[in-house]
Amino acid sequence: MVAGDLDGFFGLAVDNLIQFLLIMSLCTTVLGFPAEFLVSRVLPGAALSILVGNLYYARLARALARETGRNDVTALPYGINTVSLFAFIFLVMLPARIAATNQGLDATAAATLAWQIGLAACFLSGIIELGGALIADWVLRVTPRAALLSTLSGIAISFIAIDFAVRTFAMPLVTFLPLMILLVTYFSGLKLPGRIPGGALALLCGSVAAWALALSGVPGAPVSVAALPDAFSTLGFHPPLLLLADLWAGLTHPLTRDFLVPVILPMGLFNVLGSLENLESASAAGDSYRTRPCMTANGLGSLAASAFGSCFPTTIYIGHPGWKALGARAAYSSINGIFFAVVTTFGVAHVINTFIPVEAGMAIVLWIGIIITAQAFSATPTRHAPAVALGLFPAIAAWGTLVLTQTLNAAGMSLGIPSLAADVLKDSGAFISSGLHLDGMTALSQGFMLTSLLWSGACACLIDRQFVRAAVFMLIAALLAFFGFIHAGSLTPAGGHYELALGAGSPWAAAYVMCAFFLLLIAQWAKRSAQETREGDADWSHHG
Repeated sequence: MVAGDLDGFFGLAVDNLIQFLLIMSLCTTVLGFPAEFLVSRVLPGAALSILVGNLYYARLARALARETGRNDVTALPYGINTVSLFAFIFLVMLPARIAATNQGLDATAAATLAWQIGLAACFLSGIIELGGALIADWVLRVTPRAALLSTLSGIAISFIAIDFAVRTFAMPLVTFLPLMILLVTYFSGLKLPGRIPGGALALLCGSVAAWALALSGVPGAPVSVAALPDAFSTLGFHPPLLLLADLWAGLTHPLTRDFLVPVILPMGLFNVLGSLENLESASAAGDSYRTRPCMTANGLGSLAASAFGSCFPTTIYIGHPGWKALGARAAYSSINGIFFAVVTTFGVAHVINTFIPVEAGMAIVLWIGIIITAQAFSATPTRHAPAVALGLFPAIAAWGTLVLTQTLNAAGMSLGIPSLAADVLKDSGAFISSGLHLDGMTALSQGFMLTSLLWSGACACLIDRQFVRAAVFMLIAALLAFFGFIHAGSLTPAGGHYELALGAGSPWAAAYVMCAFFLLLIAQWAKRSAQETREGDADWSHHG
């Protein structure tokens, strides 16, 4: 363990803690899960998967350090995938709960069924990740680094950085000072008096400011004095429980089949792609890990999570360059896993959720988003910068559609008209007249990770005048669009809905084929032009 491991632990712990806070907040408010149920069933399973993964990646980092003779190897960060968390809650578990309620189940039974189907979704995602381990090396060989890092930075700047930046500026008295503390310690590299970790000081200052506002009676404070009596209600012994019967109930329920193709399969593929991008990000930062063991560990972690009650797949976490920049090595990963095992085993998560607001630690996640976005430009050849920039658009569109649908859905619920959002979404003409092309935004956001990878990869090939490879990217895009993995689908109050079927995205598939055909013609013309140039140079040399 080195000094940087402490800073890395606080950073990764807060990162994981925010996922836990999101799980508790969304599962109680959106899905209707009781806090006791989350503390005793869901969170222990999530912590177990994080513990096993963190210990494994710490061991992997030490092995790499021995192999290379280096002492600066940083373990891969590991945790719950944020995009999957939102997708499984809003696109799988929420529709399942609504369907169960419509079938006459009471609130408790509907919530239980939603949880069981969530377990099945997590399990199936783990299976897909295991399958991805077989093709991971090949994908890395044929894909330009600009494409992988651009896709990752798109997620970082949209779903992480922008979202938390907006929330930061919404509550400046709580969030600005923690943000400045992190910018000073992380950007300048200055050590604080007494070598206090910047992440710990930021968390402390943010929490103190939040409680100062709450005790002063300021409306809108992120913590509540009224919640204190219930803060310690979940303390106790909550070990992970093997819940195979509930997992089997979810796997065999007819509703699960409804979510397999539209949501679970695309999200599983996205998790595979995200892991590859994070491995490439780590390699760009100087730590090259073998892909197959890492991908296998991710899949097994998600399977373990589902077997012990968690609905949320685990994966290699975004942010390795950030932790490496802090000086973290291997120990920060182990400490993080042990910390969450203790927190969930003794039911402390609800206490933390009560006393430490998400706003106190948002600056750490915001900083990670900034670092990942910057790395996409700095770790790729300068000439590929336009390809990186192009790859940001699909993720930004996906974030925009998520905000739009959440806003409309909230407006419909507040007016007491649940169908309002769906009706508004159908009227695309109203959006176009206001300058918002909703159909185009939807098409760009559906399968955004694949779209970003394909377009930025093709652009990098064009910059290098590899026209045939660029055409291959377009043909792959045509195939994916034809089956509905990208662009096809519709927008619902719960977000994008995939329509995977033959010909689902025929217009986009046809357009991609035309682009590929054009690129192949250009490749022939460029080859002939180069040949003529060489012949002309030879003739000039001969006459000279």
